[in-house]
Amino acid sequence: MRFASLGSGSKGNATLIEVGKTRVLLDCGFSVKETEKRLLRLGCEPDSLDAVVVTHEHGDHVNGVGRLSRKYKLPVWLTVGTNEVAKDTDFNQTCFIDPHSNFEIGDLSLQPFPVPHDAREPCQFVFSDGAVRLGILSDLGRVTPHVLSSLDSLDALMLECNYDYDMLMEGSYPYSLKKRVSGDLGHLDNKQSEAILKKLDLTKLQHLIGGHVSEKNNLPEFARQALYRGANCESEWISMASQENGFDWRDVR
Repeated sequence: MRFASLGSGSKGNATLIEVGKTRVLLDCGFSVKETEKRLLRLGCEPDSLDAVVVTHEHGDHVNGVGRLSRKYKLPVWLTVGTNEVAKDTDFNQTCFIDPHSNFEIGDLSLQPFPVPHDAREPCQFVFSDGAVRLGILSDLGRVTPHVLSSLDSLDALMLECNYDYDMLMEGSYPYSLKKRVSGDLGHLDNKQSEAILKKLDLTKLQHLIGGHVSEKNNLPEFARQALYRGANCESEWISMASQENGFDWRDVR
């Protein structure tokens, strides 16, 4: 298994997961043109994709999904709730996710799990090839026991570090937006992500990557420090997904 990010942040999110001959795109918050450019940067032809999987309906995760699906005749996997409220659901093929049931796309097994976020029926995922497991956790305001159990004993993890609490509260956002971001249905801050890591079994972890880092309310170094404190590892071992470049392929074996 290997995975890479096309970009991560409030301007657009997309993560590429590959197992054998199966390639799946998790979310697509960029335009089709931008998505094509970023895929090619990773050596991936857009027509080699097998499916798009959607976490929730917010624009930074779905802006390009409909057009990409139609252009490349891709099936789109999403929950019923997400499909009901997403703006563009004219997909080439629609496949519904039960957020409590595993499913397969080609050689890839997906384990969805619900998360608390201000969306209709959001979920995040653990991906597996049967031997190793990759977890992606983003866009949730608090952690639940089910989230923790889903993420235990992973081989790789991409974890949201959206904001630094002090930077958010001292920043320019209106009070209502500050309350939304920091609320139970908002996003994870650095300290929350640190606390999550301290509760997980990380003995098999090969990769730890911070994602969805706010450009206004956080600094990559703040997020990195929280992650290495949580994982009790050297800071150089931590990678960060950027908005502009995401990150290059990571092998999980």
